[in-house]
Amino acid sequence: MDEGLLAPQWLFGTGLASSLIGYVLFYLTDGDEGRKKSVRTRRADLKGAQVFITFTYGFSPVLKTLTESVSTDTIYALAAFMLLGHLIFFDYGANAAIASCTLSLNVAVFASVCLASRLPRSLHAFIMAMSAIQIFALWPILQKKLKACMPRSYVGVTLLFAFSALGGLPSLSAVGAIPFALLLVSISCLCPFYLIHLQLFKENFYGPWDEAEIKEGLSRFLS
Repeated sequence: MDEGLLAPQWLFGTGLASSLIGYVLFYLTDGDEGRKKSVRTRRADLKGAQVFITFTYGFSPVLKTLTESVSTDTIYALAAFMLLGHLIFFDYGANAAIASCTLSLNVAVFASVCLASRLPRSLHAFIMAMSAIQIFALWPILQKKLKACMPRSYVGVTLLFAFSALGGLPSLSAVGAIPFALLLVSISCLCPFYLIHLQLFKENFYGPWDEAEIKEGLSRFLS
């Protein structure tokens, strides 16, 4: 949007349509069981979305001028650092103490706000903030639901998003598309394959440092 390659109206319409499709898909994956267990109604969801959109649009002029006193290089460096933190603290499904959905979401939204403040108009900043909420807040929720209820479709949707990002990157930087593709293949394919391959060389060492194991029955001691 900053270079005029992407119309903000088109991005807003696409994001709105994607959100509606994701909303319907979220409740269709489990046969609307989640809706039956929840106390919220569809009307309440629609009202909450309207309030959020109105609130964000009203504060978009403030968002646009939020970091005027900060240099652009500092904003870009801070946004890159925050997005790196999002990748580190994101909950990938592993039982790790470092994973934090709240922290991951906060740093991602903060990075998006920093980048939105460098866009030319308030409308651009508003759409940037809305897109950040859709990508960093709503999409992970739908992703977890698909993974739990429809594992095959989850893999397909994930591949679709990955190839879409890879296909759109050359329009901005053909040089950056190559490292991104290599990084994507390495993290998604090569690293898991190498980790599984290393399991063949795994060995267990036993010694006096292990916990005691009782191999005989206790009946002869209790009789």
